[in-house]
Amino acid sequence: MRHVSLLVFGFYLLVLPLAGMGQNPAAAGQNEAEMLSARFVSDYDSLMNSYLFRRYADLSRRQKAAIVDFDGVGDSVIALRLRAMHTVIPMNYNEVVRSHIRMYLSRMANRMDVMLTLAEFYAPVFEESLARWNVPEEIKYLTIVESAMNPEATSRKGAAGLWQFMYATGKMYGLEVNSVIDERRDTYKASDAAAHHLHDLHGIFDDWLLAIAAYNCGAGNVNKAIARSGGKRTFWEIYPWLPRETRGYVPAFIAATYVMTYYPEHGLRPAKAVIPLRTDTVMIERNLLFCHVSRYTGVSLEELRALNPQYRADFIPGEEGAYPLCLPTERMSDLINWADTMFAATADSLAHAGKAAIPQVRASKTSTPGSGMYHKVRRGETLSSIASKHGTTVQRLKKLNGLKSDKIREGQRLRVR
Repeated sequence: MRHVSLLVFGFYLLVLPLAGMGQNPAAAGQNEAEMLSARFVSDYDSLMNSYLFRRYADLSRRQKAAIVDFDGVGDSVIALRLRAMHTVIPMNYNEVVRSHIRMYLSRMANRMDVMLTLAEFYAPVFEESLARWNVPEEIKYLTIVESAMNPEATSRKGAAGLWQFMYATGKMYGLEVNSVIDERRDTYKASDAAAHHLHDLHGIFDDWLLAIAAYNCGAGNVNKAIARSGGKRTFWEIYPWLPRETRGYVPAFIAATYVMTYYPEHGLRPAKAVIPLRTDTVMIERNLLFCHVSRYTGVSLEELRALNPQYRADFIPGEEGAYPLCLPTERMSDLINWADTMFAATADSLAHAGKAAIPQVRASKTSTPGSGMYHKVRRGETLSSIASKHGTTVQRLKKLNGLKSDKIREGQRLRVR
């Protein structure tokens, strides 16, 4: 990628012009940052209200570090730091990128410590998949922009999981999505599919920033932007012709990568969030109902669902192939000892009740317009987190339930569709 360099205050500052934007670049960047920050907050709130975080995370020792005033850090410093990063993808700097860095380090600073902790947890999974497909390692931070590293994140458009796969794209890359399984929520399989998809997009555009843009809006929209730009072939050259969300998406990725690299310089520290949950996974090759797993292992249905989010109806269709089941390590011996009993109980349930033995697909995964579905408010939940779980908006929830404010109470029954 070709860069335009300007000499500023004795430093070589990498600044890319945004010709043809039709508005002030800083204002445009701020607007796009606002749009992405709303989605980030929603996914983050959903994450913090998830079962595993509520039960296992100890956030009481979160350090209130003195955050360095970002506006006091000069452009030349930020630009030089970006250039010094050991990345394959060019970390360009301009006013739009600065707006997104400010978003993470100002309004999102009280949430980024959790992102730092989750990055350590997920990094080995992401890096293995990215390396397998020869995709730059720094793309692991794309999950911050996509889902706030929330495996249960669901967008209003129906994208799901850490990597926010749409239904059609997930199927294209081998992710099973049907009435009982949604592998877009499987951390391992979705990470491999995302790396494969990004590898293919880079093969089309021969440019990682364009590949990232296409991951967000589709290769067709990127090709349209290239055509409308008169054949330009870099992200910043076609920037004005891309969809609004994509114009903010790539700068948000650059900003997230910057923050996850230089967080100490800005006063951030990883949260002291200790999740003492050790798990093991076994492959299941016979039909198995979660209710029987819960009965014989002592693992609650809520925890089984949290550890195995890809199963939408509390049922593993093992007779159709080998599927993974994740359990706390200390419960694995119970699974082994009672396996034959659980399989027999499942077979008996299916023989007597047929499909009726399989619970209905959980509403949080399959809400559809007009279904009249409801949600019971749990402790700590907000309208934002509930909206995220059900693929809707706070405004829609308030309208459906006649709410005049954002206040809700534990035990309250809200209509979500």
